[in-house]
Amino acid sequence: MNDVPLRLVGLRGATTCAANTTAEIRQAVGELINALVSRNRLNPSQIVSVTFSVTADLDACFPAAEARQREGWDSVALLDCQQMAVQGDLSRCIRVLAHAWLPQEQSPQHPYLGDASRLRPDRSGHN
Repeated sequence: MNDVPLRLVGLRGATTCAANTTAEIRQAVGELINALVSRNRLNPSQIVSVTFSVTADLDACFPAAEARQREGWDSVALLDCQQMAVQGDLSRCIRVLAHAWLPQEQSPQHPYLGDASRLRPDRSGHN
């Protein structure tokens, strides 16, 4: 990848949790990160930063704590924040914004999993 021209891109995605528990949040974050990494063929050195936002009904743990456990992610800047509360918003939702270096010709893939597929039906498949 050293000789391939790269561009910095923002990758979006989201998922939902079955419950506000540490185990459920960790599982949902793990699935979301796995989808983001696999669909974009990322290795940790390509990932600059990841911001997780959660709805106010998820407060059992920090999503970034799950990401910190991943091998090679010690140089990735991680941040958690609370999603703006909007009436009628999807409950128990975790959103992600990642900045990563992708080959110039590679199209970014934005995973929307579980009930979060309703947020972006155009992106809920493998696009």
